[in-house]
Amino acid sequence: MCGCRASVPSTKQYSVNNPAPAPTKKIPLAAAGMPKRIPIAKQLASIKALGKGSDLEKAFATVALVYNNSADPEGKLSKGETKSLLQSQFGSFIQGQENKPKYQEIISALDEEPENKIDFEDFMILLVSFTLMSDLLQQIRNVKTTK
Repeated sequence: MCGCRASVPSTKQYSVNNPAPAPTKKIPLAAAGMPKRIPIAKQLASIKALGKGSDLEKAFATVALVYNNSADPEGKLSKGETKSLLQSQFGSFIQGQENKPKYQEIISALDEEPENKIDFEDFMILLVSFTLMSDLLQQIRNVKTTK
C-alpha cells in the first residue's frame, strides 16, 4: 500500500503439492452459536495490564480490540469489511477526504491488494495514512492545551 514491507504484495507461491488455503466463510456469531461480542469498553476494562495504562496505550488497545472483533478467525479483514470498519469507526478522519489524491491513492492500493484481505499491521498503516492526510489532524494540532 505505502511501499513499506507490510504493504508489499505476498510472494507466496502455491502448487499442486502446496495448494492455496481454502477461503473461509464468515459466519455471523449468532448463527455460529457464539455469544454476542462484549462491548469494547468492557473488553478494555478487562485487560488488567491497562488498569493504570496511559491514554495512548488504551487508544492502541482499543484499536486492536475493534479490529479483532471484526476480523475473521485468521485475524484478517476482507476489503469490504475494512472499508465498512473505516467508515463506521474512523469516519471523522475520512469524512470529506474522498476527493483528495492521497485518499484515492490509499483506497486504490487497498482495492489492488492481491490477497483480498488485510492483516492488523496493514490495517494500522491504513489508519495512520488516513490520519496524516485528514483535515481533522490539523484541527487536533490547533487545539490549545492547558497545564
